Amino acid sequence: MLLAICLCMTLLLSTIPAHAHRYPDRPPLPQEDMDKQVHEIIITDENQLKTLIEKIKTTDSSIKINHIYKHVFPGFSVTGKRRDIQKLKSESGIRHSSPVATYQASVEESVPFIGGDEIRSHFDKKDHRLTGNGVKVGVIDTGVDYTHPDLRRNYAGGYDLVDGDDDPMETRGVEGRNTSHGTHVAGIIAANGKIKGVAPEADIIGYRALGPGGMGTSEQVIAAIDKAIEDKVDVINLSLGNTINGPDWPTSLALDKATEKGIVAVTSSGNSGPNVWTVGSPGTSSRAISVGASTPPMTLPYLTIGFADRKIQLQPLQGSIPWKLQKKYEIAQADIGNEENFPKVKNKIVLMERGEITFTEKAVRAFKAEAIAVLIYNNTDGNFAGSLEQELPIPVASLSKADGEWLKKQIKSQNNVVKTSYQQIKDTIASFSSRGPVTHTWAIKPDVVAPGVAIDSTIPNGYEEMQGTSMAAPHVAGASALLKQAHPDWTPDQVKAALMNTARLLEKEDGTLYKPYEQGAGRIQLHEAIHSETLIYPGSFSAGMLYHQDKRTEKRIKITIDNQSDKEKMYSFEIPKNKKGIQWDLPIPFTVEPRQKKVITIGLDITPSIIGAGLHHGNLFLKEGKSRYHIPYMYVIEEPDYPRIMGFQFGKGDKEDMFRYELYLPGGADEYGIVLYDPDSLRFVAFLDWSRDVARGLVEKEVNRKERNLSGVFKAIIFVRKAGQEDILETEISFEDTMIGSH
Repeated sequence: MLLAICLCMTLLLSTIPAHAHRYPDRPPLPQEDMDKQVHEIIITDENQLKTLIEKIKTTDSSIKINHIYKHVFPGFSVTGKRRDIQKLKSESGIRHSSPVATYQASVEESVPFIGGDEIRSHFDKKDHRLTGNGVKVGVIDTGVDYTHPDLRRNYAGGYDLVDGDDDPMETRGVEGRNTSHGTHVAGIIAANGKIKGVAPEADIIGYRALGPGGMGTSEQVIAAIDKAIEDKVDVINLSLGNTINGPDWPTSLALDKATEKGIVAVTSSGNSGPNVWTVGSPGTSSRAISVGASTPPMTLPYLTIGFADRKIQLQPLQGSIPWKLQKKYEIAQADIGNEENFPKVKNKIVLMERGEITFTEKAVRAFKAEAIAVLIYNNTDGNFAGSLEQELPIPVASLSKADGEWLKKQIKSQNNVVKTSYQQIKDTIASFSSRGPVTHTWAIKPDVVAPGVAIDSTIPNGYEEMQGTSMAAPHVAGASALLKQAHPDWTPDQVKAALMNTARLLEKEDGTLYKPYEQGAGRIQLHEAIHSETLIYPGSFSAGMLYHQDKRTEKRIKITIDNQSDKEKMYSFEIPKNKKGIQWDLPIPFTVEPRQKKVITIGLDITPSIIGAGLHHGNLFLKEGKSRYHIPYMYVIEEPDYPRIMGFQFGKGDKEDMFRYELYLPGGADEYGIVLYDPDSLRFVAFLDWSRDVARGLVEKEVNRKERNLSGVFKAIIFVRKAGQEDILETEISFEDTMIGSH
């Protein structure tokens, strides 16, 4: 299953009639190829794990055990024929199974911005400087270049889950597939040389779970988490993920287990923003700290055109030279950027659509045509964080689909002269940063945000700026290391609470707050977190989902108030503003004794029919002396408009003429289907699949192109109906020997 934080995919839209997928005849479902080799992660009952392993080893079957998980959950990963694994899954003691997914790493000094420099000059209660000394941080990633002069003093060993040895070095010597991501992440956490990380004296334990090209599997990632638990690390950083917004994906469950074992687990939320519901696993883990990306103080370029009242923010690609254009320039369109139809663009800015060829290929073609700069706009809603494989003498930047299509219209109307202006910004949410909430549980994610734009850090043989939530998460991992040094007895819940309770709530340009499911509790403030005398956990809460027909409903949420000081403290809630349909039942002012905790109950009386459908959210405020703490909350009325289809993949199977597809249904489906059309005439060809009453989770199917008489490329419509709502995804799929469909 090909899943990645950086989504390099093409969404092809067409004008298929809205009714075109509604055919009454049920098509035949594809036949499973039971001899196909598949990979599964199996979760078992703890007391039957050994029995099941022994049975596999002694039974004559195709099943091979790859990894045995001892700590994240009782279970193992296996490879074998589908028929044998299906038989295994019918054994008593099997609690859950999931296919092995494929992961890919997502790709001004930021440490002072979260208070890192100030903290380094402070001392803990034992008169130690707070530098992360004595704290072990596990970096589960593409490996670490432990020979780098800024990292070699911090490196304290590790393991390679890709090659199965004790050498977690970044991939080297594989042309076009060398990696640097893990070294960049490690530098943000603990570089100690030319660049200083957040916790420059923390021990870095490297776990190479992603190999050449930054690719790896969920079984390797889970095995790395398992090994980190065994090695008793204090903090785990996991700057990788997928697009599945579900709480029960195995990597999310593994991070939940790591926190139960006393490890502070930090993970990136994903780079699929700015739309709602884009946070992906393991950023959906309920107990880990999920981190979105904010901007440190920096100057961003904006484009304006003529007298149009529109400013377009540009996002320079990783590896690009800075955008410093001062004069006015013509802008020209080059479609996808294919070589045969490349226009004359000398001394112009070139606008191209994302897709088909790499960002680097687009930029190189523009440079050879003597363009002055390159703009690449997204082919799906929102912006994206991309990177170049080589540096060019011209700047390359990304922009949103909406902005790109607007510029195309201006070019067609001869309004094609653009001017660059520059604006100083800080503390905004990066447009690419994935937003929550989490489907099914309706939990608020991310938990916090941290700098993730233009972050300079270590790479093999040097330094480089990168951006993404992959860069935001290690800021929080480094901060967690300092918190563990200052407060070695704090649990993961207490570390998470300190970061959330003291975070700075961020505002948009119009002065309104970002929503809780966009920023969580806000941008971390390290100094305030370390010196916090009050901890409130959980640091946010969801009251779940209600329906219009529900009568007045009571919700009760338990919150722990943890007084870390040596003095009794008195707390009081600010009364929320009156709002029709909801009444709060908040505790009257109360005290908590020194070094004690008190569990309080927050009550909500909600009348859904008065409030209306939607995502409802806000912040409760708790006061203690001069301190004021905020607790983000949300609740949902009616089945929300989350994507009913996620993670659609289509590609060639392992045997001749076999093709396979997968899709994730976060809420299940009353009905779903895949309809094929001729891409030119839009004539209906066939149903690829159709089914009713499908449970939530992953759907996997195979199809034999000869048996179904399918060849060539088709326009495909995937439709899902659930609770009176319908989602439609349009794409192209190919029954040739290469993969096209990927969403």
